[in-house]
Amino acid sequence: MYYQLAGYSSHLAAEERAPATIEKYVRDVSAFLDWLGGMEISKEQAVKYKQHIAESRAAAGVNATIAALNKFFVFLGLGIKIKPLKIQRQTFLQKEKELSRDEYIRLLEAARNSRIYYVMQAICVTGIRISELKCFTMEALQNGHAVITNKGKTRTIIIPQALSIILLQYAKQQGISEGYIFITRTGKPLDRRNVWADMKKLCIKAGVPQEKVFPHNLRRLFAREFYSLEKDLNRLADILGHADVNTTRIYLRESGIEHQRKMEKLARILLL
Repeated sequence: MYYQLAGYSSHLAAEERAPATIEKYVRDVSAFLDWLGGMEISKEQAVKYKQHIAESRAAAGVNATIAALNKFFVFLGLGIKIKPLKIQRQTFLQKEKELSRDEYIRLLEAARNSRIYYVMQAICVTGIRISELKCFTMEALQNGHAVITNKGKTRTIIIPQALSIILLQYAKQQGISEGYIFITRTGKPLDRRNVWADMKKLCIKAGVPQEKVFPHNLRRLFAREFYSLEKDLNRLADILGHADVNTTRIYLRESGIEHQRKMEKLARILLL
């Protein structure tokens, strides 16, 4: 079945799936095929695999893999569909997962003047997805905005002047006069793995737990900070590129510590 992966990848691309999504779906399906060890794909084996990965992964991660597998089964015309795990929506974010503004500042201090120092600010100040980092070009900085097309939708990202200034200074230092701002040594645009690895290297020096340090948490921090200033959920959804504001609401879940503080306050009011 491995020979089907290239066709599956092309199928996902034809559906205009994001490159990062395609990469993950193919990786998830490949891992499933490895686990099968040459056995025939069946509903029974798929359910067993779901149970297998559920022993070591969070429910959200299991469901993401199930989505990839179900899409693969449709692509093959097998008529197989496995159910995702049921997840009760949490009203607050686990403190172990939330990157605070203070922790973000510590990461910046640890990274000062390096490439990742500028990358983190670019993501956190604009709220872009890591896959959209390529929108930062010399032309976009000079124009003060970038047009992003992702998942079949197009939106315009405003690049604040203060951010443009420091990124133009960075570009000048790197000898970049046109094209992408954030590139590898070979001149290719940075990808998710580059950024992830660079961020993880900062954890010890910054004193921030590794489980909090990944690119998407910068986007979440932008969402919380924007909403605390504007209190405009619909506008925030537009900026983030969300088709459904319920997705945006997830970004705004308060931390477990803040949730507990509010519950304690409520208890003092209601208890005799």
